Amino acid sequence: MNTPLYDLVSIGETMLRFSPKHPLRLEQSSELEVHLGGSESNTLVGLARLGLKTAWISRIPNHAMGQQVARGIAMHGVDTQHVVWTDRDRLGLYFYEPGSAPRPGEVIYDRRDSAFANFTATELPTAPLQTARWFHATGISLALGPQSREMMFAARELATTSGAKVSFDFNYRAKLWDMNSAREHTLSWVKDSDLVFFAKRDATAWLQLPLDCENQKVVQNLCDLRNGKPTVITLGAAGAIAACSGACVHVPTIRIDDGGQLSVGRLGGGDAFSAGFLYGFLQDWSLDEALRWGNAMAGIKYSIPGDLPVIHHNEISKYVERLTLATTSGTPTNSLQAGVNR
Repeated sequence: MNTPLYDLVSIGETMLRFSPKHPLRLEQSSELEVHLGGSESNTLVGLARLGLKTAWISRIPNHAMGQQVARGIAMHGVDTQHVVWTDRDRLGLYFYEPGSAPRPGEVIYDRRDSAFANFTATELPTAPLQTARWFHATGISLALGPQSREMMFAARELATTSGAKVSFDFNYRAKLWDMNSAREHTLSWVKDSDLVFFAKRDATAWLQLPLDCENQKVVQNLCDLRNGKPTVITLGAAGAIAACSGACVHVPTIRIDDGGQLSVGRLGGGDAFSAGFLYGFLQDWSLDEALRWGNAMAGIKYSIPGDLPVIHHNEISKYVERLTLATTSGTPTNSLQAGVNR
């Protein structure tokens, strides 16, 4: 393997996200807030802000909005020099209307024929993939069509033949593909990756198990399929569970004292969890410690508007310490449960 320049490299589409100001609906709004939204870049930003060296690969149009996306990611410490710029195609967009009980949130995608959707394997920059310790991928990129899947397979091959390990976040999006297609096209990623993330509801659907199947059975079934390689499942308000080579660890959710206010930034919570877990895992921490950091990252992300985890290392460290003390002492809390639903 070449000398690693990056702790983790990822490929993915980052879009501009437009949302009405709370509590307005999209059709009531005369102005929209603009944020960056991309699962892979969210995770990379989280890792970079914790101190790891990361790089983002994507294909975006070379105009003001595309440059805004790249700058918005780079400002957090992620290396964006390997972005493929194009004078053709368009930038992917999406519109998000936050939910307000009993009405759920709503996402409207406008990403067909985007610059990233037209990213081909022949355009891949090889240097970052050949000098990474880990390559991180998500099911979102695979859902964008055959060309995207071919490009992602080529990227994985470049990375693994150079010695990199692979983490894969299933990250299912029902608006992009159905579960049968997702199961077919992610099978090799789920089986072969060195580390896999699933939400429980998606794991049960992928495994064709009942939704109310016991948590330990779900994670163990996936782990067995993967020949004992580390497997992580988020459980919403119940926290997260991980299995590896017969060992199984569950860490309860972070409880957030929100002062009576609802969480303001639920988008990107699952990506923040992945960043926290990966941060610990890449440093050979125990599954328990890595899960705690994942839960802490997700919990604090819920207090931050936008998709990006604008988080500092010391606040996560203090939060994990506080959680550990509360857990060992049995200290009661009056707080909001903010589990990772991804």
